[in-house]
Amino acid sequence: MPAPFGPTSATISPEPSDNETSSSSVLAPILTQSMLLRGPDSRACLTDQATHAGTVRLNGRTLASYGPRALAGRRAVLSQSLNVAFPFTVAEIVRMGAGDGRGRRIDDLVEAALAEVDLGNFHERVITTLSGGEQQRAHFARVLVQLACGEAAHGPGLLLLDEPTANLDLRHQLDVMAAASARAARGVTVVAILHDLNLAALLAKRIVVLDHGRIDSDGEPGRVITDAMLERVLGVANAVGRAPARGTPFVLPHAARKLLPGKS
Repeated sequence: MPAPFGPTSATISPEPSDNETSSSSVLAPILTQSMLLRGPDSRACLTDQATHAGTVRLNGRTLASYGPRALAGRRAVLSQSLNVAFPFTVAEIVRMGAGDGRGRRIDDLVEAALAEVDLGNFHERVITTLSGGEQQRAHFARVLVQLACGEAAHGPGLLLLDEPTANLDLRHQLDVMAAASARAARGVTVVAILHDLNLAALLAKRIVVLDHGRIDSDGEPGRVITDAMLERVLGVANAVGRAPARGTPFVLPHAARKLLPGKS
């Protein structure tokens, strides 16, 4: 299923059960040509696992045709769950994104990435002592460094994000999505697995809804995210565009803006 380069897109799907995950490989060929944010599992794209059907190509070549170093220079991956057993510092983790690269340029990339994820004062903190959200942000900074190093050598690459906002508060969710959008704006292909309809609608110009591996809807957020679609795909009724019961607070990320320290 090829798609031309274009605005960032999102794919929404119900959370797959264990026996349904292979169906997510159906859309894998899109990754070679489209800027895409997608919904359920996509193990064949996030890892080097064989596809259930079809092939996954990056720049016209199968993933298997790349060596590990060459692939790392063109594809950066943030997994949903990462467990580090050794007491590396945050700076050491982020620097791993540069591989064996060293020097002032790498130091600057590490500093910039840490600042972008709001961990500028965490250089010497041990990664295993951080909260889950802080660890997620540290690994996202590592991926940003890897992406920048690859871009310097080969041009804009592919950024794969598996539930990048799952452990984050609203402020840091918006930071991550802003960082992904900024990379997409300069030519990086961004593919994120998201189950948050609000964030998908906030970021995407195009949304593709999957139902058991098949395309249910495809179009602009306003046309796709409807009560009819949510009933059909997710089994949820009356969820779109309706305020909750009187007196119940709710948060709209669409209206949120990041405040500078000391500002209101």
